[in-house]
Amino acid sequence: MTSIIDVAGIEAGHFSDTRRPTGCSVVIAREGAVGGVDVRGAAPGTRETDLLVPSNLVERVHAVVLAGGSAWGLDAAGGVMRWLDEHGIGLQVGPGRVPIVPAAVLFDLYLGDTSVRPDAQAGYAACEAAGRKAPAEGNAGAGSGAIVGKIFGIGRAMKGGIGSASVTVNGVTVGALVACNALGDVIDPDTGAIIAGARGDDGVSFLDSRRSLLSGMAHEKLVAGSNTTIGVVATDAVLSKPQASRLATAGHDGFARAINPAHTMLDGDTLFAMATGASGKALDMMTLCAMAAEAVAQAVVRGVRAAQSVTVDRLHVPGLAR
Repeated sequence: MTSIIDVAGIEAGHFSDTRRPTGCSVVIAREGAVGGVDVRGAAPGTRETDLLVPSNLVERVHAVVLAGGSAWGLDAAGGVMRWLDEHGIGLQVGPGRVPIVPAAVLFDLYLGDTSVRPDAQAGYAACEAAGRKAPAEGNAGAGSGAIVGKIFGIGRAMKGGIGSASVTVNGVTVGALVACNALGDVIDPDTGAIIAGARGDDGVSFLDSRRSLLSGMAHEKLVAGSNTTIGVVATDAVLSKPQASRLATAGHDGFARAINPAHTMLDGDTLFAMATGASGKALDMMTLCAMAAEAVAQAVVRGVRAAQSVTVDRLHVPGLAR
């Protein structure tokens, strides 16, 4: 099984809350990684994205956090900073050290007590669990409370989740970790078939959100910002900061292949890039961008295929895993 930890210099871990389906995930680069980001959704919840603009000063990040809990989940990054600082990891700024930790969140407040959300201790725990073992997929970390296919109402939706994948070409690896909480359906790019999304009246067949919208079917009145697919695409190739930004942009092609519709007004779709340079090799950007899109699309599909059904307060959300 491939995953983001196939990228040299990368560690990953989850914290999953047992009180309700929520949690956070962390991707760590102890030696730092050249960072980039591309925010395509219109309802994002993010931290430190301006820092990653190619023309801005700081080039390297030390971890990226993906979290549930909507905007509350951004607190998890504080715990990640504390863990990194305790382990001597961060940007040396004069007499102090500052770990650079961008973050993005998704809305998982449909399930259970909304006062339970990832906090600094959750971020710290995700770091404690991180390592070079392939991270769990499905109902884990930031994917714990993810739901997909909400476009025609939460009652027709299915369980989303977190997934990971990697692609290697000529000794260079690109990997992705993605938590899919999309408004739209999830598609298998290899077959074009819907594998999860808005269900029909029988609870089993799919409405096909794309075709339903184009036929004039009215979608439900939706909770603003209640969706979002967030992730990290990482590589051990040697990249500049503008190239890392371009890798994040290309990775969104994977969202578009595996999610329809994607990048909506009610999604906060955000993808970070991390380039460790640990392979010591460069690869042409055309190939790297193709690898990024492929890894991201595979990660989306794998996260949803591994998602298990949940029932909370009479809301049943079926998953593909049995």
